[in-house]
Amino acid sequence: MALGKPGMRGPRPPFKKKEPDHRINQHIKATEVRLVGENVEQGVYPIRQALAIADELELDLVEISPNAVPPVCKVVDYSKFVYEQKKKLKEIKANAKQTVIKEIRFGPNTNEHDFDFKLKHAIKFLESGEKVRAYVHFKGRAIVYKDRGEILLLKFAQALEEIGKVELLPKLEGKRMFITVAPKNPKK
Repeated sequence: MALGKPGMRGPRPPFKKKEPDHRINQHIKATEVRLVGENVEQGVYPIRQALAIADELELDLVEISPNAVPPVCKVVDYSKFVYEQKKKLKEIKANAKQTVIKEIRFGPNTNEHDFDFKLKHAIKFLESGEKVRAYVHFKGRAIVYKDRGEILLLKFAQALEEIGKVELLPKLEGKRMFITVAPKNPKK
Protein backbone atom coordinates (compact mmCIF):
# COMPACT_ATOMS: atom_id res chain seq x y z
CA MET A 1 0.00 0.00 0.00
CA ALA A 2 1.31 3.42 -0.98
CA LEU A 3 1.96 6.06 1.63
CA GLY A 4 0.51 9.52 1.31
CA LYS A 5 -2.99 10.82 0.73
CA PRO A 6 -5.88 8.38 0.45
CA GLY A 7 -6.80 7.60 -3.14
CA MET A 8 -3.28 8.16 -4.50
CA ARG A 9 -1.68 5.26 -6.30
CA GLY A 10 2.02 5.48 -5.70
CA PRO A 11 4.46 8.34 -6.03
CA ARG A 12 3.88 11.07 -8.59
CA PRO A 13 6.25 11.01 -11.60
CA PRO A 14 8.87 13.77 -11.61
CA PHE A 15 7.91 17.01 -13.37
CA LYS A 16 9.44 17.21 -16.83
CA LYS A 17 10.41 20.66 -17.99
CA LYS A 18 9.08 21.35 -21.49
CA GLU A 19 11.83 21.48 -24.06
CA PRO A 20 11.98 24.63 -26.19
CA ASP A 21 10.46 24.53 -29.68
CA HIS A 22 13.68 25.89 -31.22
CA ARG A 23 17.33 25.03 -30.69
CA ILE A 24 19.13 27.85 -28.94
CA ASN A 25 22.77 28.75 -28.28
CA GLN A 26 24.90 25.63 -27.53
CA HIS A 27 22.10 23.25 -28.61
CA ILE A 28 22.52 24.19 -32.28
CA LYS A 29 24.26 21.28 -34.01
CA ALA A 30 25.30 22.87 -37.32
CA THR A 31 28.95 23.80 -37.98
CA GLU A 32 28.02 27.00 -39.82
CA VAL A 33 24.85 29.08 -39.86
CA ARG A 34 23.25 31.92 -41.82
CA LEU A 35 22.90 34.78 -39.35
CA VAL A 36 20.00 37.27 -39.37
CA GLY A 37 18.66 39.77 -36.86
CA GLU A 38 18.75 43.42 -35.86
CA ASN A 39 22.17 45.08 -35.37
CA VAL A 40 23.85 42.07 -37.02
CA GLU A 41 25.64 41.88 -40.35
CA GLN A 42 23.81 39.15 -42.24
CA GLY A 43 25.81 36.33 -43.74
CA VAL A 44 27.14 32.81 -43.22
CA TYR A 45 29.30 32.37 -40.10
CA PRO A 46 30.93 29.45 -38.29
CA ILE A 47 28.85 28.48 -35.24
CA ARG A 48 31.50 29.69 -32.74
CA GLN A 49 31.61 33.15 -34.32
CA ALA A 50 27.78 33.37 -34.43
CA LEU A 51 27.60 32.43 -30.74
CA ALA A 52 30.25 35.06 -29.94
CA ILE A 53 28.25 37.74 -31.80
CA ALA A 54 25.06 36.79 -29.91
CA ASP A 55 26.98 36.76 -26.60
CA GLU A 56 28.51 40.17 -27.33
CA LEU A 57 25.00 41.62 -27.86
CA GLU A 58 23.77 39.81 -24.71
CA LEU A 59 21.13 37.98 -26.77
CA ASP A 60 20.40 34.37 -27.76
CA LEU A 61 21.18 32.58 -31.00
CA VAL A 62 17.91 30.92 -32.08
CA GLU A 63 17.67 28.40 -34.93
CA ILE A 64 14.57 29.52 -36.84
CA SER A 65 14.95 27.45 -40.01
CA PRO A 66 16.75 24.17 -39.24
CA ASN A 67 16.09 22.56 -42.66
CA ALA A 68 17.79 25.29 -44.70
CA VAL A 69 21.38 24.80 -45.88
CA PRO A 70 23.07 26.27 -43.86
CA PRO A 71 20.47 26.58 -41.05
CA VAL A 72 19.13 30.11 -40.46
CA CYS A 73 19.71 31.51 -36.96
CA LYS A 74 18.44 34.77 -35.52
CA VAL A 75 20.12 36.86 -32.86
CA VAL A 76 17.26 37.78 -30.52
CA ASP A 77 16.09 37.60 -26.90
CA TYR A 78 14.55 34.09 -26.83
CA SER A 79 11.72 34.84 -24.37
CA LYS A 80 10.71 37.88 -26.45
CA PHE A 81 10.92 35.75 -29.62
CA VAL A 82 8.58 33.09 -28.13
CA TYR A 83 6.15 35.78 -26.97
CA GLU A 84 6.05 37.31 -30.48
CA GLN A 85 5.44 33.85 -32.03
CA LYS A 86 2.51 33.20 -29.69
CA LYS A 87 1.11 36.65 -30.39
CA LYS A 88 1.26 36.06 -34.19
CA LEU A 89 -0.39 32.65 -33.82
CA LYS A 90 -3.20 34.13 -31.72
CA GLU A 91 -3.74 36.88 -34.31
CA ILE A 92 -3.92 34.34 -37.14
CA LYS A 93 -6.51 32.31 -35.21
CA ALA A 94 -8.56 35.45 -34.51
CA ASN A 95 -8.63 36.37 -38.20
CA ALA A 96 -9.49 32.85 -39.40
CA LYS A 97 -13.07 32.63 -40.62
CA GLN A 98 -15.21 30.02 -38.94
CA THR A 99 -17.42 28.12 -41.37
CA VAL A 100 -20.94 27.86 -39.99
CA ILE A 101 -23.15 25.08 -41.28
CA LYS A 102 -26.86 25.40 -40.55
CA GLU A 103 -28.93 22.22 -40.69
CA ILE A 104 -32.47 21.93 -41.98
CA ARG A 105 -34.39 18.71 -41.41
CA PHE A 106 -37.10 17.28 -43.63
CA GLY A 107 -39.18 14.13 -43.49
CA PRO A 108 -39.85 12.07 -46.63
CA ASN A 109 -43.50 13.26 -46.56
CA THR A 110 -42.89 16.98 -45.86
CA ASN A 111 -45.85 19.02 -47.14
CA GLU A 112 -45.62 22.12 -49.35
CA HIS A 113 -46.15 24.68 -46.56
CA ASP A 114 -43.40 23.21 -44.36
CA PHE A 115 -41.09 23.02 -47.37
CA ASP A 116 -41.65 26.73 -48.16
CA PHE A 117 -41.14 27.69 -44.50
CA LYS A 118 -37.81 25.84 -44.33
CA LEU A 119 -36.79 27.22 -47.73
CA LYS A 120 -37.20 30.80 -46.40
CA HIS A 121 -34.87 29.95 -43.50
CA ALA A 122 -32.32 28.46 -45.91
CA ILE A 123 -32.42 31.61 -48.06
CA LYS A 124 -31.82 33.74 -44.95
CA PHE A 125 -28.86 31.56 -43.92
CA LEU A 126 -27.28 31.65 -47.39
CA GLU A 127 -27.69 35.44 -47.65
CA SER A 128 -25.85 35.85 -44.33
CA GLY A 129 -22.94 33.80 -45.75
CA GLU A 130 -23.53 30.48 -43.98
CA LYS A 131 -23.62 27.02 -45.53
CA VAL A 132 -26.82 25.01 -45.38
CA ARG A 133 -26.99 21.25 -44.94
CA ALA A 134 -30.48 19.94 -45.61
CA TYR A 135 -31.33 16.35 -44.84
CA VAL A 136 -34.25 13.98 -45.04
CA HIS A 137 -34.48 11.73 -42.00
CA PHE A 138 -36.12 8.36 -42.64
CA LYS A 139 -37.84 6.77 -39.64
CA GLY A 140 -38.56 3.06 -39.51
CA ARG A 141 -39.92 1.74 -42.81
CA ALA A 142 -39.90 5.18 -44.43
CA ILE A 143 -36.48 4.22 -45.88
CA VAL A 144 -38.41 2.59 -48.77
CA TYR A 145 -39.28 6.15 -49.91
CA LYS A 146 -35.65 7.08 -50.70
CA ASP A 147 -36.75 8.41 -54.09
CA ARG A 148 -39.17 10.87 -52.40
CA GLY A 149 -36.35 12.15 -50.20
CA GLU A 150 -34.03 12.61 -53.17
CA ILE A 151 -36.74 14.43 -55.17
CA LEU A 152 -37.41 16.70 -52.16
CA LEU A 153 -33.70 17.58 -51.78
CA LEU A 154 -33.25 18.21 -55.52
CA LYS A 155 -36.33 20.48 -55.46
CA PHE A 156 -34.75 22.29 -52.48
CA ALA A 157 -31.45 22.74 -54.37
CA GLN A 158 -33.29 23.97 -57.46
CA ALA A 159 -35.19 26.57 -55.40
CA LEU A 160 -31.85 27.86 -54.00
CA GLU A 161 -29.86 27.85 -57.26
CA GLU A 162 -29.93 31.66 -57.62
CA ILE A 163 -28.27 32.37 -54.27
CA GLY A 164 -26.47 29.12 -53.53
CA LYS A 165 -24.41 26.44 -55.25
CA VAL A 166 -24.71 22.75 -54.45
CA GLU A 167 -21.47 21.39 -52.96
CA LEU A 168 -22.68 17.88 -52.28
CA LEU A 169 -25.48 16.15 -54.21
CA PRO A 170 -28.02 14.00 -52.34
CA LYS A 171 -26.16 11.22 -50.58
CA LEU A 172 -27.61 8.55 -48.30
CA GLU A 173 -25.77 7.84 -45.04
CA GLY A 174 -27.59 5.47 -42.73
CA LYS A 175 -31.12 6.82 -42.20
CA ARG A 176 -30.36 10.31 -43.52
CA MET A 177 -29.99 11.71 -47.03
CA PHE A 178 -27.91 14.90 -47.17
CA ILE A 179 -27.38 17.80 -49.53
CA THR A 180 -24.97 20.70 -48.86
CA VAL A 181 -25.50 24.17 -50.34
CA ALA A 182 -22.95 27.01 -50.07
CA PRO A 183 -23.63 30.70 -50.75
CA LYS A 184 -22.62 31.87 -54.26
CA ASN A 185 -21.07 35.10 -53.03
CA PRO A 186 -20.28 34.77 -49.30
CA LYS A 187 -20.26 37.90 -47.14
CA LYS A 188 -16.89 39.10 -45.91
